Amino acid sequence: MLTNRRWVLARWPQGIPTQEDFRLESAPLPSPAAGQVVVRTLYLSVDPYVRGRMRNVRSYVPPYQIGDTIDGDVVAEVVSSQAPELAPGSFVAGRLGWQEYAVADASAVRRVTEQPAGLSAHLGVLGMTGLTAYFGLFDVGALKSGETVLVSGAAGAVGSAVGQLARIRGARAVGIAGSDEKVRFLREIGFDEAVNYKTAGNLRKALREACPAGVDVYFDNVGGEISDAAMTLINRRARAVICGQIAGLNRERPELGPRSTPLYLLINRARMEGFLVFDYVDRYPAALEELSGWVREGRLRHRETVVEGIENVPRAFIGLFSGTNTGKQVVKVAEPAR
Repeated sequence: MLTNRRWVLARWPQGIPTQEDFRLESAPLPSPAAGQVVVRTLYLSVDPYVRGRMRNVRSYVPPYQIGDTIDGDVVAEVVSSQAPELAPGSFVAGRLGWQEYAVADASAVRRVTEQPAGLSAHLGVLGMTGLTAYFGLFDVGALKSGETVLVSGAAGAVGSAVGQLARIRGARAVGIAGSDEKVRFLREIGFDEAVNYKTAGNLRKALREACPAGVDVYFDNVGGEISDAAMTLINRRARAVICGQIAGLNRERPELGPRSTPLYLLINRARMEGFLVFDYVDRYPAALEELSGWVREGRLRHRETVVEGIENVPRAFIGLFSGTNTGKQVVKVAEPAR
């Protein structure tokens, strides 16, 4: 019988999570029933949204309880199978959590293939990250050719994809990031302009210079003061897409305001809308086919920050809140057996 190591919530975090908020447990893995597979994690995703489940408040998913396995997407290899459609050696992706092994229903995972982008791309640009950028920009943001898209958290996994998708659809892309290295990265992958908010001084002025025609779609991954500045630039009928609010995830209580946002929405007859990628699950296959085509053509590039070892998953997760990652943050857990 296999022994599985998994990360569970040890206590409710106060502010930015620490290593002590998590506990690595070992336990025997049960045998698969009919229609199930046993998989071994190869790559594991850590994502900011997980922090929102680490407090006992109402949200779009239930909060974790102490002792729960932490959530997360993985790319894994099937090691034994009671499902005829998934033979041992197959690669799959699914939300199986921060653990080395899992028993899963075959219907709960999707089969994936190796390709030039690498298996881990199925956690990023060809996974939830790419899908979030795709539906957020094209459906919620209703992007049109020739418009200006401003992206906060632009050097992260979703933000870097949003800017490239905007360019693919004939729009102008401007990114906000937190270091000169990240600004260079954004320009390398095709952003028209990028602003380092930490060194810009007057951020509103810097964004105004980067977006001389104003902003038609603001893709918000951050919230806070960065979004306060961005909203002053929105054009008439602009769309503000609320994807993430990492600036406030570690606050025990939400900040008051921003009080000015409704005024800018009112004056410009603009729209602000939040969304969840899970609302589009029936359209995943078609979107992934289009995203895969752009990756193969070299029009949609991705970068990963990789941490190795199951024991280092919390460290990789905590680093998200200080911006240690460029592009998608993944943890490499194991090599494929074949």
